[in-house]
Amino acid sequence: MITPGTAARHLEPWRRELAAAVTDPAELLELLGLDPGLLPGARAATAHFGLKVPRSFITRMRPGDPHDPLLRQVLPLGAETLETPGYGADPVGDLAALRAPGVLAKYRGRALLMTTGGCAVNCRYCFRREFPYDSGALTPTRLSAAVAELAALPGLDEVILSGGDPLALPTARLARITAALAGLPGLRRLRLHTRTPVVLPARVDELLLGWLRGLPWPVAMVVHVNHPRELSPELRAALAALAGTGARLLNQAVLLRGVNDDAEVLAELSAALFDAGVLPYYLHLLDRARGTAHFEVPAAEAVALHGELAARLPGYLVPRLVQEVEGAPAKLPVTGLG
Repeated sequence: MITPGTAARHLEPWRRELAAAVTDPAELLELLGLDPGLLPGARAATAHFGLKVPRSFITRMRPGDPHDPLLRQVLPLGAETLETPGYGADPVGDLAALRAPGVLAKYRGRALLMTTGGCAVNCRYCFRREFPYDSGALTPTRLSAAVAELAALPGLDEVILSGGDPLALPTARLARITAALAGLPGLRRLRLHTRTPVVLPARVDELLLGWLRGLPWPVAMVVHVNHPRELSPELRAALAALAGTGARLLNQAVLLRGVNDDAEVLAELSAALFDAGVLPYYLHLLDRARGTAHFEVPAAEAVALHGELAARLPGYLVPRLVQEVEGAPAKLPVTGLG
């Protein structure tokens, strides 16, 4: 008889590690020697949006420091339960852009395929924390319908695998998705948006690398690193392996209060990314999802920080400061007060 424990032992190492992720705020506080007084607020926050953080990512955090920039991205706080005007369930208009279950089309020539609602980590600033994933899970039948919808979009030449996080899926599932996409005659590029390798470098295994090498399109992989301390030796090795498949590696970060709202930190991040073979691409203003107001950096301050960054670095290391606005034809550059 195959027991749950037996099944887990037959999973790939990254899947075993993900299955063992910390989901109890009390355990997270205990592992890092943090004040138990944080627990009531953490419990209240996780009642709305659960905790999930791989243990290997926790090892990069400073024990005893509740302000550690890596911890701050994943630690549930009572502040998440506060109602703040201007913050809501669908901050960038995703629901209005849904063309079919799993297909989100906002911008000309490209569309997003929501491969899964799952992630390897629950970032507390997530802008899709209230997205109704269950109503659009990408079953085989829905995948066929999604591909048909993509085929009907005029001028489509790029599909973006997103979610959730596509690399939270087993590679076999990814292969079935891309096999279905191969029937799109106008498809010229595939893009993946992922944070999984950042928090779980073991995800970059030979199965994943082989799948990437075998894809019939050029691949752009947009990773999500917010702080230079996230670039562990294991992540650097994983990024080198991904680049070795021919994928172009880009980074998009979110400007977060208490995490990276400092010109020196942002400059160090850009330099470290470039050293790891990743080009800084976007620096996003916070999307105003309910429960995330404590992360916001006002636009005026963001512009000033971006100006300091441009004064310190060559242009190719300066990410574009952008904001997503519902109904806009593209990500909008942030160049003044907002």
